[in-house]
Amino acid sequence: MTPAREVLIRGDGVAALCCARLLKNAGFRVAMERTARPRVPAIMLSDAAVALISDVFGVQPAFAACNRISRRVVAWGRDTSPVELPHSAIVVSETVLLESLANGFEPDVTASPEFVIHASKPLPPATEEHRFGTRSVVAAEVVLKKCGDVSGCRIESLNEGWLFLIPNGPDSAWVLGTGAKIESLLATSRVIAPRIELRRVRSGEFPSAPRIVAPLCGENWLACGTAAIGFDPICGDGTAQAVREAVLSSAVLRAIAEGGDAASLFAHYETRMTAGMLRHLMLSSEFYRGGGVGPWWQNELAAMQEGHRWCQAKLAAAGEPRYQLRGFVLERRR
Repeated sequence: MTPAREVLIRGDGVAALCCARLLKNAGFRVAMERTARPRVPAIMLSDAAVALISDVFGVQPAFAACNRISRRVVAWGRDTSPVELPHSAIVVSETVLLESLANGFEPDVTASPEFVIHASKPLPPATEEHRFGTRSVVAAEVVLKKCGDVSGCRIESLNEGWLFLIPNGPDSAWVLGTGAKIESLLATSRVIAPRIELRRVRSGEFPSAPRIVAPLCGENWLACGTAAIGFDPICGDGTAQAVREAVLSSAVLRAIAEGGDAASLFAHYETRMTAGMLRHLMLSSEFYRGGGVGPWWQNELAAMQEGHRWCQAKLAAAGEPRYQLRGFVLERRR
C-alpha cells in the first residue's frame, strides 16, 4: 500500500479522538466523520485510564465536578455476604468525557483520504463480527435513598444476571443490569435494591458480550475502538482498552508511513488485538464461573469459552509478535 499521510477517522468516541490526537502530533492530516450512536450515561474511569489519557493528550483531563469512587461493595455468587474493597475511579458521562477530549482539537478537511480508521460502524463488507455471548446492558436512572452515600459502587450477581450501581451525584446514580429486565433483577436484589428508588429505565440497550471483528484491517483501512472490539463492562477496562487500541493503531500507521512493511505491521495489529481479547475472556470467565449456576450464567460462560478457543487458534497461527511499542512508536523486536 502507499504510505498514508492523510487519514479519515470515522467515529468520535474515545478511540477516535485519541487516534486523531496522536496522528496529528505525528504530522498527519486528520479528518473526522461523526457517527450517530447512543452515549453511555455513566463511565467509571480508573486512575490507570486517566493516566493513559493524560499520556496521549499531554495534560491531565479536567473532571473536577465528577464523583470519585473510593470503594466497591461486591456480592458475587450464591449466598455470598457483601465484601468491601478499596477502589479508585471517577464517574463521568460519555458526553462529558468526549467533550473534554475534543476540546481544542481542529480536524483537517480532506476530500480523498489515503487511509480510513473505522472507530465506529459501519465497517467494510469483508469484516465479520464474532460475539462471545448474547448479553446486553440496560441502564436505569435511580435515586439514592441515603443521600451522600456516593463514594462506593456496588456489584451484585443474581440468579438471572447481575446489577452494577454507579453513583454519579449527591443523591443520584445509574444502575446497569444484564440477563433480565431491570425490574426483575431488582426484585431479588439484597444489596442494591434497598438503597435506591427507580426513576426511569433508559430506552435502548448497549451490547455487553465480548466481541471482535475479523479481519481488523485491510488495504488502506483499519478498525479500532468499539467498532473493532468490545469488552464486558463488569471488568471495568473498556475506556483504557480504547486508549490502548488508539496508541497501537496510530503507531501502525506511523510505522507504515515511515517505510515499514504494511503486511507485517497489520499482522502485528491483529495479533495484539486478539491477545487483548483473550486476556479479557479469561478474566470475564472467572466472573461468570462464580457469579451463578442458572442457565443464563452457563450459556454466557460457554460462549466465552468458545471465544477463548477462537482466540487461541488465531494466535497459534500468527506466531510470535514482530514489533514492540516504545511509547507511541512501534519498533522491530531484536
